[in-house]
Amino acid sequence: MESLQLKSGKAAILFPSANEVFYNPVQEFNRDLTCAVITEFARDVLAQRGVKVEVPGEREPVVVSLSGEQTGADEPMDEREETNGSEKQQLTETARVGEKCERGLRVLEGLAASGLRSVRFGLEVPGLRSVTANDFSAKAAALIARNAQHNGVGHLVEASCKDASLLMYEKREKRERFDVIDLDPYGSPSSFIDAAVQAVAEGGLLCVTCTDMAVMAGNSGETCYSKYGSVSIKAKFCHEMALRIILHSLDQRAGVYQRYIQPLLSVSVDFYIRVFVRVFTGQAKVKNSASKQALIYNCVGCGSFHLQRMGRRTSNGKHSTIHCNTPPLLQFRSALLHAGHQVSLSHACKNAIKTDAPPKVLWDIMRCWEKTNPVKREKLSLTSPAFKILSTDPSLEACFTVREDANPQSRKKHLTRFQENPQAFWGPKARAKAGGGISADLQDRSRKFQNKRKTTDSSELKNVPCKKFKQVGFNQTVQRMKKTRKIPD
Repeated sequence: MESLQLKSGKAAILFPSANEVFYNPVQEFNRDLTCAVITEFARDVLAQRGVKVEVPGEREPVVVSLSGEQTGADEPMDEREETNGSEKQQLTETARVGEKCERGLRVLEGLAASGLRSVRFGLEVPGLRSVTANDFSAKAAALIARNAQHNGVGHLVEASCKDASLLMYEKREKRERFDVIDLDPYGSPSSFIDAAVQAVAEGGLLCVTCTDMAVMAGNSGETCYSKYGSVSIKAKFCHEMALRIILHSLDQRAGVYQRYIQPLLSVSVDFYIRVFVRVFTGQAKVKNSASKQALIYNCVGCGSFHLQRMGRRTSNGKHSTIHCNTPPLLQFRSALLHAGHQVSLSHACKNAIKTDAPPKVLWDIMRCWEKTNPVKREKLSLTSPAFKILSTDPSLEACFTVREDANPQSRKKHLTRFQENPQAFWGPKARAKAGGGISADLQDRSRKFQNKRKTTDSSELKNVPCKKFKQVGFNQTVQRMKKTRKIPD
């Protein structure tokens, strides 16, 4: 079979003369950038594993901290490593280009085609443990193996012929995850994102390319929504918006698995966009996701735009809003009925209500209630919602006299409104064990952690090792011994 040879970076790639394997020469900047980013990522991550990364021809390396920490630019490399010794392990191993590093990075190129990018990783990126170059095409996988041997990186680059999503789903276990996952599909990466955010290691690097710019730049908003969960609009900032659309999609999919992303580098080049993000696990950070999302309103005339945030992170979210005591249920229901609105109880919560009254009426009722149950205005911040709400006079005069129809007949007759517990210690059971069955002490644990407010039976006090009980028991023993004259008075 006739072959053509192409040079890219330090790699020399063999291609069949027939157009059987995809190759795009315009993406060379994409590949150059990826090699540079992974090199810096390896420098940062492997230093924490005690491995020093050595880059050929680099005399005075410029250290880029991917963790966001500031590093003195004027300090020599060795001095920086010594001053950061409390955060990083002592560097006991050196990782060089072309050499296998046992504590190095495990890299996956999910859609490798000819394997050019993976071969360049092996030739240009230090600190690699393995590179899995995967493609669904058997001819592409065979070409990958051939190019790896041709460039002398067969000990680093392993060819794989699998569906990219299935391969990543198989590597979701923590010990099997990849440190770096590179996705550069022909078109949209949306079908691979769910698997990718699960298969990348904790703090790992996810590199994603989108070449469907027509969809992401506003030509097909409904298609953009089906793929990325966002509606793109035609605007002068369409490329900047496209970057945020893919970041939003990555963040949404990662959040499903209690993970979140940390963008490192996002670029719009030629006909595609490319993002590099790190993926971490953390339930608290995932809850902040809504505060990072927004709706955009764009004027088709002048081009001005406005952002409306989906949420805002606050530190006082646990406080009832105007800081006053809550009105009794019957009085609040009566106030709504006096105002001419309908109100009913909720089946979901015994203290909740359902009403057709608009929010303005509800806040007017609360303003009237606060007049008879005042809060300390001097303690309210001038920018707090409570201050702004209470600074407005109510437009209606609420009446809190209890009405007869405020208490429904079902409540008067004490009819059952909520499903009763089917049995003692009911609820979710323990997670199934690998060998089957449930824990033998399940009932004991249920008794320990449930029904905390019930009084303890006095017969169980003997099993409670408290100091007070010990003292009482000692006194009783002394009294018995006195009665039997075993000790003097």
